[in-house]
Amino acid sequence: MHLPRSTRSIAGWLLITVGLVLIGYVLWQFYGTNVVAHQRQDRLRSQIEQQWRDGADPEVTVGGGLSGGGPRHSVHADALIRIPRFGDDYVVPVLEGTDDAVLAAGFGHFTDTAAAGAVGNYALAAHRVTHGEPLRGMPDLQRGDEVIVETRTTTYTYVLDTGGSELTVPFTAGWVLDPVPHNPDGGVEPSQKAGQRLITLTTCSELFHTDDRLIAFGHLVSRTAK
Repeated sequence: MHLPRSTRSIAGWLLITVGLVLIGYVLWQFYGTNVVAHQRQDRLRSQIEQQWRDGADPEVTVGGGLSGGGPRHSVHADALIRIPRFGDDYVVPVLEGTDDAVLAAGFGHFTDTAAAGAVGNYALAAHRVTHGEPLRGMPDLQRGDEVIVETRTTTYTYVLDTGGSELTVPFTAGWVLDPVPHNPDGGVEPSQKAGQRLITLTTCSELFHTDDRLIAFGHLVSRTAK
């Protein structure tokens, strides 16, 4: 049985339309969300710096709008992070929590881990692709690279003890968030000494969908009062 020519034409146009919509969605995810996220990060950075100048503990609004990551809500802004390996103009907000809206706006701080500069493990997560992709260059990070964390009162300088591509774990590997992460497989881990002031960076291990995570560990080397 042959379909009428008009029916075949409609079906063909529908397939073309669906294809264009899918292509548009992919382009939006991989390019459009980055444009929006960079604008959002610049705006949040300005808000955070202004609130610091006013002596306030910053609260910012995330979510909502294009690629906002969910409903609008307020979160605490922990810090600004600089990674010289990624360029002199690399400055990304660090917000409390790791929900979709937070990660669409910058780095997220795992709430049950140490604060910046404190004893324990200051653990952060960020996207490697889409939403500004703050850690797209994670595999390029090397031992000895600096990670500079600026809060309202203090600038903390961490140095990485492991490179950005040395450790891949499943997303269920909660040990990387421990105060002193100990690798149960006996592989890459920070120095196993109590009382350290550590930092952990986490991101997706692949540019496309993956359940694995890249992990980099570092330790605090200096702090400077502002």
